[in-house]
Amino acid sequence: MSYLGLRYVTMLSLIFASFPAMSVRAHAQMHAHSAPPAVSASQSRDAVATKDVPPGVIRIYFIAAEEVDWDYSPKGKNLAGVPHTENEDDESGGSVHRVYHKAVYKEYTDATFKTLKTRPQQWEHLGLLGPLIRAEVGDTVRVTFKNNTHLSVTMHPHGLEYKKDAEGALYQDGTPQSAKADDKITPGGTYVYLWTVPESSGPAEMDGSSVLWMYHSHFVESTDINTGLVGPIIVTARGKARPDGSPKDVDREFITDFSIFDETNSWFSEKNTSRQPNFRNSANDPVFLKQNTLYSINGYIEANMPLVTMRKGERVRWYLLSNSNENDIHMAHWHGNTVVWNKMRMDSVFLGPMAMAIADMVPANEGIWLFHCHVGEHFLGGMVGRYQVLP
Repeated sequence: MSYLGLRYVTMLSLIFASFPAMSVRAHAQMHAHSAPPAVSASQSRDAVATKDVPPGVIRIYFIAAEEVDWDYSPKGKNLAGVPHTENEDDESGGSVHRVYHKAVYKEYTDATFKTLKTRPQQWEHLGLLGPLIRAEVGDTVRVTFKNNTHLSVTMHPHGLEYKKDAEGALYQDGTPQSAKADDKITPGGTYVYLWTVPESSGPAEMDGSSVLWMYHSHFVESTDINTGLVGPIIVTARGKARPDGSPKDVDREFITDFSIFDETNSWFSEKNTSRQPNFRNSANDPVFLKQNTLYSINGYIEANMPLVTMRKGERVRWYLLSNSNENDIHMAHWHGNTVVWNKMRMDSVFLGPMAMAIADMVPANEGIWLFHCHVGEHFLGGMVGRYQVLP
């Protein structure tokens, strides 16, 4: 083989090796712009970056990291109704709320960060997750990010393409200081992340019309995620998206994060654990660790997640995520209906740590059905939700 031929084959091998081995899907509202908005002189980095973006739709977001008190069980009781070992709370009939101080991503309407964007009803089930970022292959995603917490945090995307000044991860990468401002956004700071969406960010041969990615803070990654800084990204194939970026061949979308939140590995651990009942001040105490480990779906335990609803015969796409703890090994299981995952008929889908997967369902069986992790400890710990199929 000639040198040029060998080089061509090598280049093709490198390109295909960069494609994700397995992808996933998701959904949300976003604004589509054919050109970026006016940029002030104070946003010099933003102006330079925007000048270099490829032609196409620019999806614009204004996202902030905020501190909140999050209730894992806002209804104050186990709504799943599954048999379980009774405890003192069951016997007393008391209301149980698991409230922890956390940091989460929230979406605003513009760069003033004065007005929160209302989360549509169909996305209320996202719970603790940050706003959905949506794009079509060929688009550019432009996120103006503001840190309203007392922490140093970032935004790091999976699957999308970025330059070193928009990676959102701090490590020794040999880049000059001018390209590291994205790696650590200090309290009160603002930064503009610019990410592009090439073919390698979109669905591959065994995917459907959309694929799921995620974003999260990557300053101290595991601690940032346990604190609550994680959100979904959905990319639709070129030419297969509606104007809002959602796939044309899907009627309804749901995003579920099977997440173990280790509150002993949160930036607010000391503040949170000291106010919990039966507080034990020892990170090495297994009882202490168990008391502050939450087995959740989208930050809800014991079926407190809003009931997700669909209609019989609809084309439903489930986007599945998991968190980064070593015990984030899950088996998502639907009662009552089956799904197609990886071109296989299933009713359970495996998720490892930081997994992203999609499953398509055409529900035929009406009713309210259990949706839960089939790992025994996780199921007993409250990693349970429900979904409803209407006529």
